[in-house]
Amino acid sequence: MPTQKSRTLRTRDAHRVSFTVAGAADGVPVVVLHGGPGSGSQPGATRLFDLTRFKVVLIDQRGTGHSAPRGGVRRNRTDRLIEDIEAVRMRLGIERWGVLGGSWGAALALAYAGRHPQAVTGVVLRGLFLTSMREVRGLFVGSRKRAPRAWTKLSAAAHCTRPAALLACCHARLQPGLASGTQQRALALAWRGYENAVLASADTRRQLLPARHSRKETRKLVDKYRIQAHYLMHRCWLGETRVLSLARHAAAAGVRLAAVHGSRDPVCPPANLQRFARAVPAARVECVRAGHLASDPALHARVAHALATMFLPSTQEGRTLRRAA
Repeated sequence: MPTQKSRTLRTRDAHRVSFTVAGAADGVPVVVLHGGPGSGSQPGATRLFDLTRFKVVLIDQRGTGHSAPRGGVRRNRTDRLIEDIEAVRMRLGIERWGVLGGSWGAALALAYAGRHPQAVTGVVLRGLFLTSMREVRGLFVGSRKRAPRAWTKLSAAAHCTRPAALLACCHARLQPGLASGTQQRALALAWRGYENAVLASADTRRQLLPARHSRKETRKLVDKYRIQAHYLMHRCWLGETRVLSLARHAAAAGVRLAAVHGSRDPVCPPANLQRFARAVPAARVECVRAGHLASDPALHARVAHALATMFLPSTQEGRTLRRAA
């Protein structure tokens, strides 16, 4: 019978990393790496799996979700996240496992598999982010045409007058003590509003409704975007060349790679899929008429299929997998 249990990993550098294990105790192990950076794991990710056949591990990356210190950026960078993933694997006594990563989590999945291919059976990617400055500029500058009003509100909240400096302004104002709590909460809400407007621009069915957040929820948004700005300002300590090099290394070591990307993804350019396919010809890639989010029914279905095809001995996912709510 599927079960679920939350645990905590204490690191040697004073972080507490929260992770949840769901599904069958003897199921095929797969670790799920969330996006953002800073978003925290999403319980809905388990809907992609048949929990009677998979053992799913959801990790809240440093400073996110239930990990602590929440919003902490000290000793919080990609190489430490990779160490944490390995520590969780060893803590659970798993010899090798599969990896599912979405958006930023896709880049982290490739970085992890490239560094520890002996621990990985295969990687499934959804909405691949390559951590390039081109993508970051596209989000903070290019996408303003998708959501001009929301972008103007974000620029005002960040006290930014130059589009190219928007990320740097957000990063500066979200650091502890550099702006009042009220100003930081206003910036986080404006960032969330812009993010939602960009996502809605690619899906005519997605209604953009006014969001209401409690004071506690808004503080969580401040922590999320502080980490996101911290990572994006440093190109996630990777960059496109490094991500693709690590992907090639993983493939050369025998790690199977598959990627599913939405053709209408407004956050991670669909051209990323072609860049990945050229760099790693052995990878299986699929472009789906969908947006960015895993909750998109078409994207959900193809990612679930990719997981079952890669990791289950016999693929019968249609009988058991639940659709996204």
